[in-house]
Amino acid sequence: MNASDTGFVLTRQQRDVKDRIELSYWLSTAAGARRVDIQGEEAVFFILASDQERVSELLSGMNGWRLRELPLKDLSQQPICALYCRSLALWRQAIERLQQAGIGLMEEDIRPVDRYLMERFVQAGAQVIERRDGAALKPAAYDPAFRVLSIDIETTMRADRVLSVALQGPGLERVLINGQGPNESWIESCQGERHLLERSIAVINEYDPDILIGWNVIGFDLRVLEARAKACGLTFNIGRVDAGKAGAGKEPQPILVDRAQNGRWFARIPGRVVLDGIDTLKGATWRFERYGLDFVAHELLGRGKAIDKVDDRGAEIQRLYAEDRMAFAVYNLEDCRLVSEIFEHAGLIEYLIERARLTGLPLDKVGGSQQAFDNLYLPALHRQGHVAPQYASGRSDLTIPGGFVMDSRPGLYRHILVLDFKSLYPSIIRTFKIDPLGLAQGLIDDANPDDLVPGYHGAIFSRSRTLLPGIIEQLWQARDRAKAEGNAPLSQAIKIQMNACYGVLGSKICRFFDQRLSGSITLRGHQILNQTAERIEAHHGHRVIYGDTDSVFVWLGDDWPDENTAEYGQQLAAELNSWWQQRLQREFDLESALELQFEAHYERFLMPTMRHSEKGTKKRYAGLKRKAKGPSELVFRGLESVRTDWTALARDFQRELYERIFHDRPYREMLEETINRLKAGKSDDELIYHRRLRQPLDAYTHNQPPHVKAARLLEAERRSRGLPPAYGIGDSVRYLITVNGPEPLELLRSPIDYQHYIDKQLLPVADSILPFIGEHFESLVAPQIGLF
Repeated sequence: MNASDTGFVLTRQQRDVKDRIELSYWLSTAAGARRVDIQGEEAVFFILASDQERVSELLSGMNGWRLRELPLKDLSQQPICALYCRSLALWRQAIERLQQAGIGLMEEDIRPVDRYLMERFVQAGAQVIERRDGAALKPAAYDPAFRVLSIDIETTMRADRVLSVALQGPGLERVLINGQGPNESWIESCQGERHLLERSIAVINEYDPDILIGWNVIGFDLRVLEARAKACGLTFNIGRVDAGKAGAGKEPQPILVDRAQNGRWFARIPGRVVLDGIDTLKGATWRFERYGLDFVAHELLGRGKAIDKVDDRGAEIQRLYAEDRMAFAVYNLEDCRLVSEIFEHAGLIEYLIERARLTGLPLDKVGGSQQAFDNLYLPALHRQGHVAPQYASGRSDLTIPGGFVMDSRPGLYRHILVLDFKSLYPSIIRTFKIDPLGLAQGLIDDANPDDLVPGYHGAIFSRSRTLLPGIIEQLWQARDRAKAEGNAPLSQAIKIQMNACYGVLGSKICRFFDQRLSGSITLRGHQILNQTAERIEAHHGHRVIYGDTDSVFVWLGDDWPDENTAEYGQQLAAELNSWWQQRLQREFDLESALELQFEAHYERFLMPTMRHSEKGTKKRYAGLKRKAKGPSELVFRGLESVRTDWTALARDFQRELYERIFHDRPYREMLEETINRLKAGKSDDELIYHRRLRQPLDAYTHNQPPHVKAARLLEAERRSRGLPPAYGIGDSVRYLITVNGPEPLELLRSPIDYQHYIDKQLLPVADSILPFIGEHFESLVAPQIGLF
């Protein structure tokens, strides 16, 4: 076998060539990148056999299609036919015509280039098989060693001229500058913008990366580079060329940057993957208060951009370009380095590799839970003799609750245990055989009663003919192995996919959507959590003060001895697991996959009340969590300390106040000092609000929250100076509340309204805990407030 015969799928494309479909796959192999073209495939989707005659009439004026009866049925047990099309153009035309005529179609949305891999179980690694009639792919194990290049550009304020392009990867650090740059080996001076773009194209193609990374790299860097190349009479040709393919074009292929219907920018480069740092972090479930490069870099790496005025970096970049091109080049290159180091620190490439191996999703796919589910489920369903149903054709008229959230018992406690069901919804799917195929088989009139498991809202599931429980079990075992081997990226990818199985079934974007499926999961979860709490209270004598989806919070009593509490928590979880195993065996003849775990011991724990109410909150609490080693950890959930729409003043104040009370330390002087510092102007840096725009500024017509008012003030100022808009959807607005209302940080002109921060930031935080120890904020600090 040649080194180029096996590789990792990088990109996939489909096109019509002479009225025939050509599927093109670029593989990263040990011998370099290789393009594999698959000829002669047909696009296929399914119709009911009863619609054959009508379909034939509707497509009678079109050539290049055929109907074929197959030994397959839909999930309602109706026979189906496959409709094959020889070209993509015909495939799209046939779908449109049949949908307009009201013909029900099944799996019509699956692209041939994706179906080819899916039906052959090619997830990521592939082996090329050369045959007389052309190449083919089959699954293979392969560990890629990707060549990754980080890219970052600097432009004028209006992005109507590229000032520099920085490129950084193993063995390469280069800054290409529009105009004369410093005499450094890593800096290249270019004679104008066109020359700069030509050199950028040449350097990228010479380096030949598998993956391009950056920060907002598609929506800004590549979009601008493509547009400016076009303005300069160039094509931004950075797509790969397969030098070994006879007759293939030897010129690099152009990049395509466009916006999808959902507003998301995408880039298509033959043979190269583009990964945006922000989207990739979010997909791997990393969460940050803000996603600016400087902020994320400080959080992960402990350093940020190589510029002093980060808050006004647009103007500072222009100044550096005009006055200090050495500092300008250092800044540009450092952004590339930061992105590379963030990807490495967070293991993002490794995560995407494992996700691709697990689900078959392309490396650059953002989201994709539906496609991942299809890749895992459809090939197995077809081999069971069925095709997927029409989109969202299941029951949708039911009232289905979300995860169970128990009414809490507010209070300030000592010794709270948290017991957590490991992957509750996936374990319910495994235990109770919840599955689209299983539901279809369970509802058959002559189904064997001994083979059935009851669900909710009339759902009945087959024990023997199921797919999803087995898929979940395989994922579960693979995750256990990954955790044992210390493979964190694989463990995370599996966890996300297992949990997505429920989310997909409960979403109308899923072809298997049926509320009897999602309801049989969530309502079973309600039952399990309720009955677990009842068992704890009745059999063990402990009060359950709260429960949320998959966790119960157990109060052992304020006088519970400190010793061996964690060991007791593990014993309690083990007893409950045994109880559930016996009960499910006795009542349903089912083997339990439920696994309750001891998660945490809180030495002190606060379950607050809702504001202006005696009722306890939900999804909001704080506690002092004991750790196996080292000091206890202060934990907040849903409270001001972890919410980005509260100021640093409130967050820091809450942490300090709660920590003092949890440790039984004095706190009154701290309250007084906090107010004194605030009124003296010594806390001004902590008074900034950060709120994101959820829609364009112009769309805020009836309701204008403070961050919108502040943003409009700044945009008006920028327009008066001839500058482009600063804000778009998703951008964060930084503002303060002044005596004249909200004002943007960049345009702060009025005195700060300190009383606002006392009333709206400090008071709510303090009175979430002080009443539980018989105190109130206003009575404690009234003298200090009255001094001003």
